[in-house]
Amino acid sequence: MSEQHSSGHLSQLIARFDQRTAVIGIIGLGYVGLPLSLRYAEAGFRVLGIDIDPAKVRRLNAGASYIEHISASAIGAALAAGFEASGDFARAAEADALIICVPTPLNAYREPDLSFVLATADALLPYLRAGQVVSLESTTYPGTTDEELRPRLASRGLTVGEDIFLVFSPEREDPGNPDFETRTIPKVCGGDTAACLRAGIALYSPAIDQVVPVSSTRAAELTKLLENIHRAVNIGLVNEMKIIADKMDIDIHEVIRAAATKPFGFTPYYPGPGLGGHCIPIDPFYLTWKARQYGLHTRFIELAGEINSDMPHWVIGKLADALNERSRSIKGSRVLVLGIAYKKNVEDMRESPSVELMEILRAKGALVDYSDPHVPVFPPMREHHFALASVALTAATIASYDVLLLATSHSAFDYDLIQQHAALIIDTRGVWPDRLPNVVKA
Repeated sequence: MSEQHSSGHLSQLIARFDQRTAVIGIIGLGYVGLPLSLRYAEAGFRVLGIDIDPAKVRRLNAGASYIEHISASAIGAALAAGFEASGDFARAAEADALIICVPTPLNAYREPDLSFVLATADALLPYLRAGQVVSLESTTYPGTTDEELRPRLASRGLTVGEDIFLVFSPEREDPGNPDFETRTIPKVCGGDTAACLRAGIALYSPAIDQVVPVSSTRAAELTKLLENIHRAVNIGLVNEMKIIADKMDIDIHEVIRAAATKPFGFTPYYPGPGLGGHCIPIDPFYLTWKARQYGLHTRFIELAGEINSDMPHWVIGKLADALNERSRSIKGSRVLVLGIAYKKNVEDMRESPSVELMEILRAKGALVDYSDPHVPVFPPMREHHFALASVALTAATIASYDVLLLATSHSAFDYDLIQQHAALIIDTRGVWPDRLPNVVKA
């Protein structure tokens, strides 16, 4: 192909992004893909959202939302602006940009599971054409974009950097965080070639306030891992400090609050019952797995992962000790878990440590219920099943349980009511700063 012809694909693509005449295709309409779809619609683009879940497609096209912090009115505004959801991958040919936002979980051996990414790429493959840019946003190990996606594009007879353009741009969504939105969170972008990077910058610049270019897709992939490993390691540190402080009869939350008054050199991280969400419990294992291919052992990262993974069992140990002091055992005790989402004020349950706590309690013979204003019915999950609905918190229901385990500190909970009527509370979030006879810090 002539250099003039290949540069023509890029210049035409950039012009469509600049003029907002490009069609943006987003594959995977979950916590990452749906906000991104709405942002592109808001920025004046026609957006085609593709998802394999027909229920999601139907709800979106009817103007309904299935994510708590995204309103139906926001869906309606996007539909009015030209957004459309579909389950038909053949329509990918209509799009000038294809942005892949699908899960990258771990398998049973704590190894990367790229099945969603690879299945999506294979489903798109027959419909790829010259003049498109393909962007992977799913968190993964360095090398995924060029080792897995580039050969697939080449198998279609498309030369990356000339006919079609390939980038990695990691998602940075923080569901329920009112301080940031898709538009205001800087977007890291790495291209497979220099031309690919130009296409990626042109793709994201109309929708995102700041695009941060890096030298390669591998640098962009590692950037995402570093961001979340940084958090995982620091949370592992404060979780270990919590155990030490507990042995010394010191409130770790008091210590963190005091340390956070230092105006330089300290960033507060907070302990909890374990790690949750789609990134922090998973991302470190993507890097440790890849590092083994280079003969490296990521000791620091794996130690933090070990500490964080042990936290649910440590919390249950504290609960068992507290019951024992009251002449009760876990077996047969009525336990109410407060908050089963992975973080406060959202309904997102991905990798929630609350669910592991419930599993451990159930295995030990406890009678387990939960209360979560954001999760009215326990949802279907791949690895967990509880036929439960959220318990309404009243003085009578609170008093009817042997122990309340606070796992997620939602703002909607009435903490005064809980403390006044609970026989025993296991507080994993430092909600009650004072020493109270019915509150055990965990």
